[in-house]
Amino acid sequence: MAGTKAGLRDRLTRNPYAEIFRIPGAWRFSAAGLIGRMQMSMYGLGTVLLVAAGTGRYGMAGAVASSGALGSAACAPQIARLADRRGQRTVLRPLVLVFAVAVAALIAAVTLHAPVWSLFIPAIVSGATMPSLGSMVRARWTNLLADTPQLHTAFSFESVADEVVFVLGPAVVTVLATEVRPFAGLLVATVLCVAGVLWFVAQRSTEPPAITPAPPPARQASRRGGMSAPALLVLVPVYWFLGAMFVSVDLSTVAFAQHFGYKSLSGLILGTYALGSATGGLWYGSRSWRSPVERRFAVTLALTTLGVATFWAQPNLLTLVPVIYLSGLTIAPTLIAGFSLVQAQARPGRGTEALTWLSTGIAVGVATGSSVVGFVIDAHGARWGYVFAAGCGVASAAICLAGLRRLR
Repeated sequence: MAGTKAGLRDRLTRNPYAEIFRIPGAWRFSAAGLIGRMQMSMYGLGTVLLVAAGTGRYGMAGAVASSGALGSAACAPQIARLADRRGQRTVLRPLVLVFAVAVAALIAAVTLHAPVWSLFIPAIVSGATMPSLGSMVRARWTNLLADTPQLHTAFSFESVADEVVFVLGPAVVTVLATEVRPFAGLLVATVLCVAGVLWFVAQRSTEPPAITPAPPPARQASRRGGMSAPALLVLVPVYWFLGAMFVSVDLSTVAFAQHFGYKSLSGLILGTYALGSATGGLWYGSRSWRSPVERRFAVTLALTTLGVATFWAQPNLLTLVPVIYLSGLTIAPTLIAGFSLVQAQARPGRGTEALTWLSTGIAVGVATGSSVVGFVIDAHGARWGYVFAAGCGVASAAICLAGLRRLR
């Protein structure tokens, strides 16, 4: 095993992106993971569009979608822990089946005009059973590239893939729900999820081995509070505020564009933000870094917050576009460094669970931030929405700096 990792280390120093996909099976599980997690950006919006079309009430649609997000936040880390102990294939196959059935039940309930309260049941179940493929893909990369200098290259690629998902997904689900059928977006998201998961679990050669970790010494368990990685004590609240910041930027940008009479351009502007993040992620992953990862995380997080803090002062859309692109350059490097910190500190047999906690932190931040910033925008306008986003960024940076020692 040591010889294999030494060989990988030598091969991965020249062209990291090309070389990591020469590893047998790597491109297949990564592509399957990309397809399977398209639902991350399609499920919530697809639910809102479906329920709003069926009930005529956007408030109720948002409440149903939020219940699904909270179900995911409550169950995703526990499901990830089970995947660590029993194996990804064992957990994902029944999980995606329940997810598909729950989504079908939600579509049927809306289509048949079932009582409003009954919509929450399949929404919660589908959210709770939504496969968290992003963390499982990263767990496979960790299994293949642990202790090699290019693990962050793989994490960088997956962060760029996440940006692709969040650029394409909302556009696709909106077109399907508005131009085909209200349930079409959610249905396609579910089909992509099922197809991606089934292809993913078929890749047996790259699946991390199931591990049942020995119980830690009592003193260690007490000190770490039973967490899957010590850094999570700091990173989960940091990612929570990051999620609130991201959704606040999204909603404020829509309102900002609408204020100038160009609401249809909001998607393009947010795509520019994601493009900046993807550009920064590809550049970050192609380099070898000597500085400690926790320092890189703190620096890129501060730069991300600094960029968002300038949005409220932009006079128009022409100035916002280049600024939002430049500000996006540090997003993916921040997220990549966070995943790297957790991967390095994850306790044996709990790597997937640890990575999932970060995704959960962002998801809860998105759910809570969207409800708060909506009221801010309604009451005071888009610029104050950007101020709220900057405040969330400042909070995340402050928590990071206060807990920097725990990240080492």
